[in-house]
Amino acid sequence: MRSGYIFLLGLLFASCSKQLDQTPVSSTTTGNFYSTQNDFVQAVNGVYSGLKNYPSMALWLGEMRSDNINAISDGNRDWQGINDMSPDITAVTFITNAWQNNYNAIYNANSTLDAFATKGSVVTDTTLRARLIAECHYLRAFYYFELVKLFGKVPLITTAMTSSEAATVPRTAVSQVYDTIISDLTYAGAHLPASYTGSNVGRATSYAAKGLLGQVYLTRSGPDYGIEGPGLNSGEYDKALALFNEIIASGTYSFLSSYSNIFSYTNENNAEVIFDVQFMSSSNGAGFPSYLVPVAYWTSLGLSNTYGNGYGASNFAVTSNLKTSYGDTDTRKTFNIATTYTTAPFIKKYINTAYKGTSGTDWPINFIVLRYTDVLLMKAECILHGASGSQADVDAIVNQVRARAGLSSLSNVTLDQLMEERRKEFLGEGLRWNDLVREGMAVTTMNAWIAADAVTNVETVVPAYVIYPVPSAEISASGGLYEQNTGY
Repeated sequence: MRSGYIFLLGLLFASCSKQLDQTPVSSTTTGNFYSTQNDFVQAVNGVYSGLKNYPSMALWLGEMRSDNINAISDGNRDWQGINDMSPDITAVTFITNAWQNNYNAIYNANSTLDAFATKGSVVTDTTLRARLIAECHYLRAFYYFELVKLFGKVPLITTAMTSSEAATVPRTAVSQVYDTIISDLTYAGAHLPASYTGSNVGRATSYAAKGLLGQVYLTRSGPDYGIEGPGLNSGEYDKALALFNEIIASGTYSFLSSYSNIFSYTNENNAEVIFDVQFMSSSNGAGFPSYLVPVAYWTSLGLSNTYGNGYGASNFAVTSNLKTSYGDTDTRKTFNIATTYTTAPFIKKYINTAYKGTSGTDWPINFIVLRYTDVLLMKAECILHGASGSQADVDAIVNQVRARAGLSSLSNVTLDQLMEERRKEFLGEGLRWNDLVREGMAVTTMNAWIAADAVTNVETVVPAYVIYPVPSAEISASGGLYEQNTGY
């Protein structure tokens, strides 16, 4: 583990709602900081700050990796090897940042939980104290789940360590990391409130914890590809289904009648949203609407390179295969894809220039991590794998989603059809690659797409590419403690 893991007084403090741009406290130490109730509130807010990196991971390492995008660079671009399935990506910045940023956030969670164990009585409001501790457990599980999906085995650290201590921790078996994730989410689900009001909206709820735990069981249930990745062939579909059913039965969330309204700048935290990353213009703007968008598009709007992502004439074309899958009558197609852009169609889901900030990293829109439609479709996925329910239940869920998109109903929906519906529904939300991985489709579907679209720049996909390499900087810093993932 590199010294970058030691980040406590990278504790980034501010109120949670719409505030992930928190400012480091420069003159405090762990020993003298936790002296008031507000200190603990700020510390937990600092754990949330790691979420600001999630959209980058979801889009550059998830969406970019999938059959949704065939990107072509105008030079030596960091992301090209991700899209091309190159084995030579061990020093790619996006991959290195994903490792380091998640561990920085985990360090903040561990430091705060340690402080609660020794000084938590300072928080005299016992309800608040229980909630803050549960939020730390939720967030630590969130960051570890991201690491497992990206890298497979990772060092498991559950207390705050010095850099020298952390450097002695080897990569831990995926099953053991999952044990901690499940324990954290079970605790969080039992101790977090079902909802919030006012400035606390956007914090993790009990249903966010249960939804994430359902995803964990669903992911563990997937195939292992013969590697030490996120799938364990565990067959825990009934466990996942029970959690999804609990969320559905709660009545807390609902299926919006308008697809575009889910992502509206004036309808944030709507009834579809179970958990999202909070952003706001000026003090904490988002950058993700400008990801995967050619700079030339912004220039065509008269916005010059102010809203670009620094990748010049590169394009991030939505694949022909995906456009064909949408068809011409699917209303999601025109909302999700810039179909009239002459250079190459790209994902425009979150772009609304009427609400632009001062630059491409200053958009006042939240990034949705988990929403109600996802829970419904994951329920259908569980049923198709033999969990309790019927084919009629699956068909009803899928047809509800299709009806909102203006499409006709299907009968006897198969797993392949379900996954293709998810592909169209969640374009631009960073879910496609992990969907393919957990369903054992990452190799076969990707190679079928390469053949169908006659793609020449993407290498043949092999099971090893289900996870990413351990960053070369981490391999070097470990002094031989870490072995590189197979295939890299």
